[in-house]
Amino acid sequence: MRASRLAALGLAAALLLSGCGSDEAKTFSGKALDNPYTVPTTELVDTDGKPFSLADDTDKPLTLVFFGYVNCVDICPAVLNHLASAMTRLDDSDRDKVDVVLVTSDPDTDTPASLRTYLDRFDESFIGLDGDFATIKAVGRALAVGIDDRDPGGHTTQVMGVDSDDMSPVYWSADTSPAQFADDIHTLLEDT
Repeated sequence: MRASRLAALGLAAALLLSGCGSDEAKTFSGKALDNPYTVPTTELVDTDGKPFSLADDTDKPLTLVFFGYVNCVDICPAVLNHLASAMTRLDDSDRDKVDVVLVTSDPDTDTPASLRTYLDRFDESFIGLDGDFATIKAVGRALAVGIDDRDPGGHTTQVMGVDSDDMSPVYWSADTSPAQFADDIHTLLEDT
């Protein structure tokens, strides 16, 4: 099993920031996974109608992945607002090393065009992915994101971090603030 560089960085950062040496110790808000998830090469469809794989088409040091849908009125816009705000808190160097991806959990209603329109409200650089429900569910399952057959359009509450080694070694809860996201992203990218 190959070690994930981002997981090692995240764990080291969490230990360093929560340990000694500072009167005001920062904490790492994300959760580093002991056993990172392998990101599948499964192709979905981006908002331009082109094939897009979370493994093959994400080569930046960090990609933040969230499963949600356009007509969501609570968790999805809150998380996307927090991610958009976090991106504005990063300097250009860090910002250039991060992608944000929304995978629809309601492909029967969401289309690439509706995803693009929705994401543009938050940040025009955010990537939207669509596909058939079975494929989306399989991609989610590989990342330990449960999408219920009985509730298409249900959202998840975590944001998964994907590194350039196609591993998902860290995640954040839906209540992570923009400042916490930005601080964690900067910490994870410091040595990349």
